[in-house]
Amino acid sequence: MDLPRFHLAFPVRNLTEARAFYGDLLGCPEGRSSDEWVDFNFHGHQIVAHLSPDEAGHRATNAVDGDDVPVRHFGLLMQLAEWEALAQRLTAAGTRFVIEPHIRFKGEPGEQATMFLLDLSGNALEFKAFADDAMVFAK
Repeated sequence: MDLPRFHLAFPVRNLTEARAFYGDLLGCPEGRSSDEWVDFNFHGHQIVAHLSPDEAGHRATNAVDGDDVPVRHFGLLMQLAEWEALAQRLTAAGTRFVIEPHIRFKGEPGEQATMFLLDLSGNALEFKAFADDAMVFAK
C-alpha cells in the first residue's frame, strides 16, 4: 500500500553538521538548500533542517517501558531487517545512543525494536521496527 509522504521542518544549530549527520551518517540525499535551510530525502519523506540554533535540541522526557524517551522526536518505522542493519551501522560508527537498540514491550501488544539518538544539534530521532505490522497500533 502506498502511504502519503510527510514533510517535517526542524531546527538545527549548524547546516554543515546537519549535512554530516543526515547526509553522511544516515545516507539521506540532499535536495534543495539555501544559506538558511537544507532539504533531505528521509526514506522518501521530505525533512528540512532550518538554521535556528536557539530552538534546536530536546529538553523533556517521558517514561516509556523503563526508558526516558525524549518528548520531542521524530523518526521512521522500518522493516526489521533494515532496522537491524541501521543499528549495526550506527553502532559501528561509534554513535552515542540516548536509548540503545533493544526490544520494547517484549511479549506484549506493540512489541517493537527501537533506538534513540541525537543529531549534532541535539534533536532526538527514533528508529523502530515491528516484526508484525499489525502491532503498530495494537493496544
